Amino acid sequence: MKELLISTGCLETRVALLEDGRAAEFYVERPGQASLVGNIYKGRVENVLAGMEAAFVDIGLERNGFLYKDDVSRPEVKTDRGKKITELLQGGKEVLVQVVRDAMGSKGPRLTTQVGIAGRYSVYLPGTSSSGVSRRLAGPERERLRTVCKELDDVGGGVIIRTAAEGADAQAITRDLRFLQKVWGRVEREAAASRAPALVYAEGDLALRSARDVLGAEFGAVIVDDREVRRRLVNYLRAVAPELASRVRLYESGVPLFEKYELESQLKKTLSRRVELPSGGYIVIDHTEAMTVIDVNTGRYVGRRMLEETIVKTNVEACREIVRQLRLRDIGGIIVIDFIDMSVRTNQEAVLKSLESELQQDRTKTYVVEISPLGLVEMTRQNTSKGLLEVVTTPCPHCKGLGRVYSEESALIEVERRLRSLAASTNALGLRVEVHPRIAYRLAEGPDPLLGCVEEETGLRFFVVAAVGAVPLEHVAVVPD
Repeated sequence: MKELLISTGCLETRVALLEDGRAAEFYVERPGQASLVGNIYKGRVENVLAGMEAAFVDIGLERNGFLYKDDVSRPEVKTDRGKKITELLQGGKEVLVQVVRDAMGSKGPRLTTQVGIAGRYSVYLPGTSSSGVSRRLAGPERERLRTVCKELDDVGGGVIIRTAAEGADAQAITRDLRFLQKVWGRVEREAAASRAPALVYAEGDLALRSARDVLGAEFGAVIVDDREVRRRLVNYLRAVAPELASRVRLYESGVPLFEKYELESQLKKTLSRRVELPSGGYIVIDHTEAMTVIDVNTGRYVGRRMLEETIVKTNVEACREIVRQLRLRDIGGIIVIDFIDMSVRTNQEAVLKSLESELQQDRTKTYVVEISPLGLVEMTRQNTSKGLLEVVTTPCPHCKGLGRVYSEESALIEVERRLRSLAASTNALGLRVEVHPRIAYRLAEGPDPLLGCVEEETGLRFFVVAAVGAVPLEHVAVVPD
Protein backbone atom coordinates (compact mmCIF):
# COMPACT_ATOMS: atom_id res chain seq x y z
CA MET A 1 0.00 0.00 0.00
CA LYS A 2 1.23 3.48 -0.87
CA GLU A 3 0.66 6.78 0.90
CA LEU A 4 1.49 10.35 -0.05
CA LEU A 5 2.41 12.76 2.76
CA ILE A 6 2.37 16.52 2.12
CA SER A 7 3.70 18.83 4.82
CA THR A 8 3.51 22.60 4.33
CA GLY A 9 5.34 25.20 6.42
CA CYS A 10 6.21 28.87 6.17
CA LEU A 11 9.61 28.17 4.62
CA GLU A 12 9.14 24.98 2.62
CA THR A 13 6.78 22.30 1.36
CA ARG A 14 7.84 18.67 1.68
CA VAL A 15 6.37 15.61 0.01
CA ALA A 16 7.12 11.99 0.85
CA LEU A 17 5.95 8.94 -1.07
CA LEU A 18 5.68 5.91 1.23
CA GLU A 19 5.69 2.34 -0.03
CA ASP A 20 4.74 -0.21 2.63
CA GLY A 21 5.47 2.37 5.32
CA ARG A 22 8.98 3.16 4.05
CA ALA A 23 10.03 6.36 2.28
CA ALA A 24 10.55 5.81 -1.46
CA GLU A 25 10.69 9.40 -2.73
CA PHE A 26 11.31 12.81 -1.13
CA TYR A 27 10.69 16.23 -2.66
CA VAL A 28 11.32 19.67 -1.17
CA GLU A 29 10.26 23.05 -2.53
CA ARG A 30 11.10 26.44 -1.02
CA PRO A 31 9.93 29.97 -1.88
CA GLY A 32 12.13 31.44 -4.59
CA GLN A 33 13.58 28.00 -5.41
CA ALA A 34 10.56 26.32 -6.97
CA SER A 35 11.06 24.28 -10.13
CA LEU A 36 10.27 26.11 -13.37
CA VAL A 37 9.76 22.92 -15.39
CA GLY A 38 6.43 23.14 -17.22
CA ASN A 39 6.21 26.93 -17.05
CA ILE A 40 5.39 28.65 -20.34
CA TYR A 41 6.90 32.02 -21.22
CA LYS A 42 6.55 34.52 -23.99
CA GLY A 43 10.23 35.13 -24.62
CA ARG A 44 12.43 37.19 -26.89
CA VAL A 45 15.37 35.71 -28.80
CA GLU A 46 18.51 37.46 -27.56
CA ASN A 47 21.12 35.89 -29.81
CA VAL A 48 21.40 32.96 -32.20
CA LEU A 49 24.58 30.86 -32.15
CA ALA A 50 25.03 29.28 -35.55
CA GLY A 51 28.05 27.25 -34.42
CA MET A 52 26.09 25.64 -31.57
CA GLU A 53 22.79 25.37 -33.51
CA ALA A 54 21.10 27.00 -30.52
CA ALA A 55 19.71 30.29 -29.29
CA PHE A 56 19.48 32.16 -26.02
CA VAL A 57 16.02 33.43 -25.13
CA ASP A 58 15.18 36.13 -22.60
CA ILE A 59 12.24 34.87 -20.52
CA GLY A 60 12.53 37.47 -17.77
CA LEU A 61 14.80 35.49 -15.45
CA GLU A 62 18.32 36.19 -14.18
CA ARG A 63 19.77 33.90 -16.85
CA ASN A 64 18.56 33.47 -20.41
CA GLY A 65 17.05 30.17 -21.42
CA PHE A 66 18.82 27.82 -23.85
CA LEU A 67 16.88 26.68 -26.92
CA TYR A 68 18.47 23.96 -29.06
CA LYS A 69 17.60 23.59 -32.74
CA ASP A 70 15.90 20.21 -32.30
CA ASP A 71 13.55 21.78 -29.74
CA VAL A 72 12.27 24.38 -32.21
CA SER A 73 9.10 23.67 -34.15
CA ARG A 74 6.78 25.92 -36.11
CA PRO A 75 3.10 24.91 -36.46
CA GLU A 76 2.81 26.58 -39.83
CA VAL A 77 5.60 24.43 -41.32
CA LYS A 78 5.21 20.67 -41.74
CA THR A 79 8.84 19.93 -41.03
CA ASP A 80 11.89 21.92 -40.04
CA ARG A 81 14.23 18.93 -40.30
CA GLY A 82 17.50 19.86 -41.95
CA LYS A 83 17.07 23.58 -41.43
CA LYS A 84 19.71 25.58 -39.58
CA ILE A 85 18.97 27.47 -36.38
CA THR A 86 19.51 30.77 -38.21
CA GLU A 87 16.65 29.86 -40.58
CA LEU A 88 14.31 29.09 -37.69
CA LEU A 89 15.04 31.97 -35.31
CA GLN A 90 16.30 35.52 -35.55
CA GLY A 91 17.40 37.92 -32.85
CA GLY A 92 14.56 40.02 -31.41
CA LYS A 93 11.84 37.54 -32.44
CA GLU A 94 9.13 36.79 -29.88
CA VAL A 95 8.59 33.08 -29.26
CA LEU A 96 6.42 30.97 -26.94
CA VAL A 97 8.61 28.54 -25.03
CA GLN A 98 8.29 26.03 -22.20
CA VAL A 99 10.93 25.08 -19.61
CA VAL A 100 11.92 21.39 -19.85
CA ARG A 101 14.88 21.50 -17.46
CA ASP A 102 15.69 23.85 -14.60
CA ALA A 103 18.83 25.98 -14.51
CA MET A 104 21.71 23.96 -13.10
CA GLY A 105 25.13 25.20 -12.13
CA SER A 106 26.18 27.86 -14.62
CA LYS A 107 23.61 26.76 -17.22
CA GLY A 108 20.30 28.53 -17.70
CA PRO A 109 16.99 26.68 -18.08
CA ARG A 110 16.55 24.54 -21.18
CA LEU A 111 13.59 25.47 -23.36
CA THR A 112 11.40 24.05 -26.10
CA THR A 113 8.81 25.55 -28.43
CA GLN A 114 6.96 22.21 -28.41
CA VAL A 115 4.56 23.30 -25.69
CA GLY A 116 2.57 20.74 -23.69
CA ILE A 117 0.05 21.05 -20.82
CA ALA A 118 0.27 18.08 -18.44
CA GLY A 119 -2.85 16.68 -16.82
CA ARG A 120 -3.73 13.68 -14.71
CA TYR A 121 -4.08 11.15 -17.53
CA SER A 122 -2.77 13.00 -20.58
CA VAL A 123 -0.53 15.71 -21.94
CA TYR A 124 -2.14 18.11 -24.40
CA LEU A 125 0.12 19.22 -27.28
CA PRO A 126 -1.60 22.16 -29.01
CA GLY A 127 1.16 22.69 -31.58
CA THR A 128 1.08 19.23 -33.16
CA SER A 129 -1.35 16.62 -34.45
CA SER A 130 0.62 13.55 -33.33
CA SER A 131 -0.62 11.33 -30.50
CA GLY A 132 0.78 8.43 -28.53
CA VAL A 133 0.72 6.32 -25.38
CA SER A 134 3.37 5.98 -22.67
CA ARG A 135 5.87 3.21 -23.42
CA ARG A 136 5.94 2.20 -19.76
CA LEU A 137 2.52 0.59 -20.11
CA ALA A 138 2.23 -3.11 -20.88
CA GLY A 139 1.21 -4.35 -24.34
CA PRO A 140 -2.55 -5.05 -23.95
CA GLU A 141 -3.19 -1.90 -21.88
CA ARG A 142 -1.18 0.18 -24.28
CA GLU A 143 -3.23 -1.08 -27.21
CA ARG A 144 -6.48 -0.33 -25.37
CA LEU A 145 -5.38 3.23 -24.67
CA ARG A 146 -4.26 3.67 -28.27
CA THR A 147 -7.81 2.82 -29.32
CA VAL A 148 -9.21 5.31 -26.79
CA CYS A 149 -6.78 7.95 -28.09
CA LYS A 150 -7.92 7.43 -31.71
CA GLU A 151 -11.58 7.79 -30.71
CA LEU A 152 -11.13 11.16 -28.98
CA ASP A 153 -13.17 13.87 -30.70
CA ASP A 154 -12.27 17.49 -31.36
CA VAL A 155 -8.77 17.29 -29.94
CA GLY A 156 -7.41 20.33 -31.78
CA GLY A 157 -3.84 19.17 -31.25
CA GLY A 158 -1.81 16.19 -30.15
CA VAL A 159 -2.25 13.98 -27.07
CA ILE A 160 0.10 11.78 -25.08
CA ILE A 161 -1.62 9.29 -22.79
CA ARG A 162 0.34 9.09 -19.52
CA THR A 163 1.22 6.02 -17.47
CA ALA A 164 -1.28 7.16 -14.83
CA ALA A 165 -4.08 6.45 -17.35
CA GLU A 166 -3.66 2.70 -16.79
CA GLY A 167 -7.15 1.35 -16.11
CA ALA A 168 -8.83 4.70 -16.80
CA ASP A 169 -11.87 4.66 -19.09
CA ALA A 170 -12.51 6.87 -22.11
CA GLN A 171 -14.77 9.18 -20.09
CA ALA A 172 -12.05 9.95 -17.53
CA ILE A 173 -9.46 10.61 -20.22
CA THR A 174 -11.86 12.84 -22.17
CA ARG A 175 -12.70 14.81 -19.02
CA ASP A 176 -8.98 15.32 -18.35
CA LEU A 177 -8.35 16.46 -21.93
CA ARG A 178 -11.23 18.96 -21.88
CA PHE A 179 -9.78 20.46 -18.70
CA LEU A 180 -6.38 20.87 -20.41
CA GLN A 181 -7.95 22.47 -23.46
CA LYS A 182 -9.55 25.11 -21.23
CA VAL A 183 -6.17 25.76 -19.61
CA TRP A 184 -4.57 26.18 -23.03
CA GLY A 185 -7.27 28.65 -24.01
CA ARG A 186 -6.31 30.81 -21.02
CA VAL A 187 -2.62 30.51 -21.96
CA GLU A 188 -3.32 31.74 -25.50
CA ARG A 189 -5.25 34.74 -24.23
CA GLU A 190 -2.52 35.60 -21.72
CA ALA A 191 0.19 35.28 -24.37
CA ALA A 192 -1.69 37.53 -26.78
CA ALA A 193 -2.09 40.22 -24.13
CA SER A 194 1.49 40.03 -22.81
CA ARG A 195 4.69 41.68 -23.92
CA ALA A 196 7.87 39.59 -23.94
CA PRO A 197 9.45 38.58 -21.69
CA ALA A 198 6.50 37.35 -19.62
CA LEU A 199 5.29 34.27 -17.74
CA VAL A 200 2.00 33.17 -19.32
CA TYR A 201 1.48 29.83 -17.56
CA ALA A 202 2.86 28.55 -14.27
CA GLU A 203 2.86 24.88 -13.33
CA GLY A 204 1.13 23.94 -10.09
CA ASP A 205 3.08 23.93 -6.85
CA LEU A 206 4.78 20.82 -5.45
CA ALA A 207 1.67 19.60 -3.61
CA LEU A 208 -0.54 19.80 -6.70
CA ARG A 209 2.08 18.28 -9.03
CA SER A 210 2.58 15.37 -6.63
CA ALA A 211 -1.13 14.59 -6.48
CA ARG A 212 -1.39 14.85 -10.26
CA ASP A 213 1.70 12.81 -11.17
CA VAL A 214 1.98 10.27 -8.35
CA LEU A 215 -1.47 9.51 -6.98
CA GLY A 216 -3.13 6.34 -8.26
CA ALA A 217 -5.66 3.66 -7.41
CA GLU A 218 -3.04 1.78 -5.36
CA PHE A 219 -2.80 4.64 -2.85
CA GLY A 220 -4.54 4.28 0.47
CA ALA A 221 -4.46 7.96 1.36
CA VAL A 222 -3.02 11.41 0.75
CA ILE A 223 -2.30 12.96 4.14
CA VAL A 224 -1.98 16.76 4.25
CA ASP A 225 -1.24 18.93 7.28
CA ASP A 226 -2.57 22.20 5.81
CA ARG A 227 -6.30 22.89 5.42
CA GLU A 228 -5.92 25.20 2.39
CA VAL A 229 -3.65 22.75 0.55
CA ARG A 230 -6.17 19.97 1.19
CA ARG A 231 -8.98 22.12 -0.21
CA ARG A 232 -7.04 22.83 -3.42
CA LEU A 233 -6.13 19.17 -3.90
CA VAL A 234 -9.72 18.02 -3.39
CA ASN A 235 -11.03 20.61 -5.86
CA TYR A 236 -8.45 19.57 -8.47
CA LEU A 237 -9.16 15.84 -8.07
CA ARG A 238 -12.90 16.39 -8.25
CA ALA A 239 -12.31 17.97 -11.66
CA VAL A 240 -9.97 15.33 -13.11
CA ALA A 241 -10.29 12.16 -10.97
CA PRO A 242 -13.38 12.29 -8.71
CA GLU A 243 -12.85 8.75 -7.43
CA LEU A 244 -9.61 9.84 -5.71
CA ALA A 245 -10.84 13.03 -4.03
CA SER A 246 -12.11 11.19 -0.94
CA ARG A 247 -8.63 9.82 -0.23
CA VAL A 248 -7.23 13.24 0.68
CA ARG A 249 -7.21 13.49 4.49
CA LEU A 250 -6.35 16.40 6.77
CA TYR A 251 -3.76 15.68 9.48
CA GLU A 252 -4.46 17.70 12.63
CA SER A 253 -2.36 16.07 15.37
CA GLY A 254 -0.02 18.20 17.49
CA VAL A 255 2.94 16.04 16.46
CA PRO A 256 4.45 17.25 13.12
CA LEU A 257 3.46 15.00 10.23
CA PHE A 258 6.99 13.93 9.24
CA GLU A 259 7.88 13.20 12.88
CA LYS A 260 4.75 11.08 13.27
CA TYR A 261 5.89 8.89 10.39
CA GLU A 262 9.56 8.94 11.53
CA LEU A 263 10.70 10.58 8.30
CA GLU A 264 13.00 13.28 9.70
CA SER A 265 15.81 10.81 10.39
CA GLN A 266 15.31 9.15 6.99
CA LEU A 267 15.52 12.54 5.30
CA LYS A 268 18.86 13.30 6.97
CA LYS A 269 20.25 9.90 5.96
CA THR A 270 19.70 10.77 2.31
CA LEU A 271 22.53 13.31 2.62
CA SER A 272 25.08 10.71 3.69
CA ARG A 273 27.73 9.41 1.29
CA ARG A 274 27.62 5.92 2.76
CA VAL A 275 24.54 3.71 2.79
CA GLU A 276 24.54 0.38 4.59
CA LEU A 277 23.20 -2.81 2.99
CA PRO A 278 21.25 -5.46 4.98
CA SER A 279 23.97 -8.12 4.78
CA GLY A 280 26.76 -5.83 6.03
CA GLY A 281 27.99 -4.46 2.71
CA TYR A 282 27.59 -0.80 1.77
CA ILE A 283 27.49 1.63 -1.13
CA VAL A 284 29.20 5.03 -1.40
CA ILE A 285 27.58 7.80 -3.45
CA ASP A 286 29.77 10.63 -4.75
CA HIS A 287 28.56 13.57 -6.83
CA THR A 288 30.64 15.43 -9.40
CA GLU A 289 29.65 18.13 -11.85
CA ALA A 290 29.72 15.63 -14.72
CA MET A 291 28.16 12.56 -13.13
CA THR A 292 27.24 10.62 -9.99
CA VAL A 293 29.50 7.69 -9.10
CA ILE A 294 28.31 4.81 -6.90
CA ASP A 295 30.77 2.29 -5.45
CA VAL A 296 29.68 -1.10 -4.07
CA ASN A 297 31.66 -2.78 -1.26
CA THR A 298 31.26 -6.03 0.69
CA GLY A 299 32.16 -4.30 3.98
CA ARG A 300 31.93 -6.71 6.91
CA TYR A 301 29.93 -9.27 4.91
CA VAL A 302 32.18 -12.27 4.30
CA GLY A 303 29.58 -14.79 3.15
CA ARG A 304 29.36 -18.47 4.02
CA ARG A 305 30.65 -20.29 0.97
CA MET A 306 32.48 -19.12 -2.12
CA LEU A 307 33.78 -15.61 -2.74
CA GLU A 308 31.83 -15.30 -6.01
CA GLU A 309 28.58 -16.11 -4.20
CA THR A 310 29.32 -13.43 -1.60
CA ILE A 311 30.03 -10.87 -4.30
CA VAL A 312 26.88 -11.65 -6.28
CA LYS A 313 24.67 -11.41 -3.19
CA THR A 314 26.19 -8.05 -2.26
CA ASN A 315 25.77 -6.71 -5.81
CA VAL A 316 22.13 -7.81 -5.99
CA GLU A 317 21.41 -6.19 -2.62
CA ALA A 318 23.15 -3.07 -3.89
CA CYS A 319 20.86 -2.93 -6.96
CA ARG A 320 17.80 -2.62 -4.74
CA GLU A 321 19.35 0.06 -2.53
CA ILE A 322 20.88 2.01 -5.43
CA VAL A 323 17.51 2.41 -7.13
CA ARG A 324 15.93 3.39 -3.82
CA GLN A 325 18.59 6.06 -3.29
CA LEU A 326 18.22 7.37 -6.84
CA ARG A 327 14.53 7.89 -6.18
CA LEU A 328 14.94 9.27 -2.65
CA ARG A 329 17.63 11.76 -3.64
CA ASP A 330 16.16 12.41 -7.11
CA ILE A 331 19.57 11.92 -8.72
CA GLY A 332 19.65 12.60 -12.45
CA GLY A 333 22.11 12.81 -15.31
CA ILE A 334 24.90 10.32 -15.94
CA ILE A 335 25.36 7.65 -13.26
CA VAL A 336 28.25 5.17 -13.12
CA ILE A 337 27.99 2.15 -10.80
CA ASP A 338 31.15 0.29 -9.82
CA PHE A 339 29.89 -3.15 -8.85
CA ILE A 340 32.25 -5.61 -7.17
CA ASP A 341 34.08 -7.54 -9.91
CA MET A 342 32.45 -10.84 -10.91
CA SER A 343 34.37 -13.47 -12.84
CA VAL A 344 31.35 -15.41 -14.15
CA ARG A 345 29.51 -13.84 -17.09
CA THR A 346 26.11 -15.26 -16.07
CA ASN A 347 26.48 -13.59 -12.66
CA GLN A 348 27.16 -10.24 -14.34
CA GLU A 349 24.01 -10.66 -16.43
CA ALA A 350 22.00 -11.61 -13.33
CA VAL A 351 23.10 -8.44 -11.52
CA LEU A 352 22.31 -6.27 -14.55
CA LYS A 353 18.88 -7.91 -14.84
CA SER A 354 18.28 -7.25 -11.13
CA LEU A 355 19.14 -3.56 -11.61
CA GLU A 356 16.79 -3.25 -14.58
CA SER A 357 14.02 -5.00 -12.65
CA GLU A 358 14.35 -2.59 -9.72
CA LEU A 359 14.28 0.37 -12.11
CA GLN A 360 10.78 -0.67 -13.18
CA GLN A 361 9.61 0.89 -9.89
CA ASP A 362 11.11 4.24 -10.89
CA ARG A 363 8.71 6.69 -12.57
CA THR A 364 11.62 8.68 -13.99
CA LYS A 365 12.94 7.69 -17.42
CA THR A 366 16.22 5.74 -17.27
CA TYR A 367 18.56 4.07 -19.75
CA VAL A 368 21.05 1.36 -18.73
CA VAL A 369 24.14 0.17 -20.63
CA GLU A 370 25.51 -3.35 -20.11
CA ILE A 371 28.38 -4.02 -17.70
CA SER A 372 31.69 -2.91 -19.19
CA PRO A 373 34.92 -5.00 -19.15
CA LEU A 374 35.93 -2.97 -16.08
CA GLY A 375 32.80 -4.07 -14.21
CA LEU A 376 31.13 -0.64 -14.52
CA VAL A 377 27.49 0.01 -15.37
CA GLU A 378 26.74 3.28 -17.11
CA MET A 379 23.20 4.64 -16.99
CA THR A 380 21.29 7.88 -17.35
CA ARG A 381 18.31 9.10 -15.36
CA GLN A 382 16.23 11.97 -16.68
CA ASN A 383 17.41 15.19 -15.07
CA THR A 384 14.83 17.99 -15.11
CA SER A 385 15.27 19.75 -11.77
CA LYS A 386 17.61 20.01 -8.80
CA GLY A 387 17.90 16.90 -6.67
CA LEU A 388 17.39 16.79 -2.92
CA LEU A 389 21.09 17.36 -2.20
CA GLU A 390 21.19 20.64 -4.15
CA VAL A 391 17.95 21.89 -2.59
CA VAL A 392 18.78 21.32 1.09
CA THR A 393 22.56 21.82 1.11
CA THR A 394 25.13 24.36 -0.07
CA PRO A 395 28.83 23.84 -0.85
CA CYS A 396 31.08 23.96 2.23
CA PRO A 397 32.60 27.45 2.60
CA HIS A 398 35.92 25.90 3.62
CA CYS A 399 36.42 23.15 1.03
CA LYS A 400 34.28 24.82 -1.71
CA GLY A 401 32.51 21.57 -2.45
CA LEU A 402 35.70 19.50 -2.72
CA GLY A 403 34.77 17.42 0.31
CA ARG A 404 38.26 17.65 1.81
CA VAL A 405 40.23 20.33 3.68
CA TYR A 406 43.88 20.92 4.55
CA SER A 407 45.31 18.61 7.17
CA GLU A 408 46.57 20.37 10.29
CA GLU A 409 50.18 19.76 9.24
CA SER A 410 49.60 21.20 5.76
CA ALA A 411 47.76 24.19 7.22
CA LEU A 412 50.64 24.86 9.63
CA ILE A 413 53.12 24.87 6.74
CA GLU A 414 50.84 27.17 4.71
CA VAL A 415 50.54 29.62 7.62
CA GLU A 416 54.31 29.64 8.13
CA ARG A 417 54.84 30.53 4.46
CA ARG A 418 52.30 33.34 4.66
CA LEU A 419 53.93 34.76 7.80
CA ARG A 420 57.27 34.86 5.97
CA SER A 421 55.57 36.53 2.99
CA LEU A 422 54.03 39.16 5.29
CA ALA A 423 57.40 39.84 6.86
CA ALA A 424 58.96 40.40 3.43
CA SER A 425 56.30 42.90 2.41
CA THR A 426 56.23 45.23 5.45
CA ASN A 427 58.55 47.75 7.11
CA ALA A 428 56.76 47.41 10.46
CA LEU A 429 58.58 46.08 13.51
CA GLY A 430 55.69 43.79 14.41
CA LEU A 431 52.35 42.47 13.19
CA ARG A 432 49.27 41.20 14.98
CA VAL A 433 47.92 38.16 13.09
CA GLU A 434 44.81 36.05 13.59
CA VAL A 435 44.98 32.30 12.92
CA HIS A 436 42.97 29.17 13.69
CA PRO A 437 43.18 28.25 17.44
CA ARG A 438 44.89 24.90 16.76
CA ILE A 439 47.44 26.56 14.49
CA ALA A 440 48.04 29.28 17.09
CA TYR A 441 48.90 26.56 19.60
CA ARG A 442 51.22 24.78 17.15
CA LEU A 443 53.02 28.03 16.31
CA ALA A 444 53.68 29.18 19.85
CA GLU A 445 53.32 26.28 22.28
CA GLY A 446 53.21 22.99 20.41
CA PRO A 447 55.79 20.23 20.57
CA ASP A 448 57.77 21.92 17.80
CA PRO A 449 56.94 25.68 17.97
CA LEU A 450 57.72 27.54 14.75
CA LEU A 451 57.02 31.14 15.71
CA GLY A 452 60.39 31.80 17.31
CA CYS A 453 62.19 30.37 14.27
CA VAL A 454 60.16 32.54 11.85
CA GLU A 455 60.74 35.68 13.94
CA GLU A 456 64.47 35.05 14.19
CA GLU A 457 64.88 34.49 10.45
CA THR A 458 62.65 37.38 9.33
CA GLY A 459 63.50 39.91 12.07
CA LEU A 460 59.78 40.66 12.56
CA ARG A 461 57.81 40.21 15.76
CA PHE A 462 54.45 38.42 15.40
CA PHE A 463 51.66 38.68 17.96
CA VAL A 464 49.45 35.65 17.34
CA VAL A 465 45.71 35.79 18.18
CA ALA A 466 43.40 32.77 18.10
CA ALA A 467 40.39 33.39 15.82
CA VAL A 468 36.90 33.28 17.28
CA GLY A 469 34.32 31.38 15.27
CA ALA A 470 34.63 28.99 12.36
CA VAL A 471 37.61 29.70 10.09
CA PRO A 472 39.66 27.42 7.83
CA LEU A 473 42.75 25.81 9.33
CA GLU A 474 44.99 27.83 6.98
CA HIS A 475 43.32 31.14 7.92
CA VAL A 476 45.71 34.12 8.37
CA ALA A 477 44.53 37.72 8.81
CA VAL A 478 46.39 40.84 9.89
CA VAL A 479 44.37 42.61 12.60
CA PRO A 480 44.86 46.13 13.98
CA ASP A 481 46.36 46.55 17.43
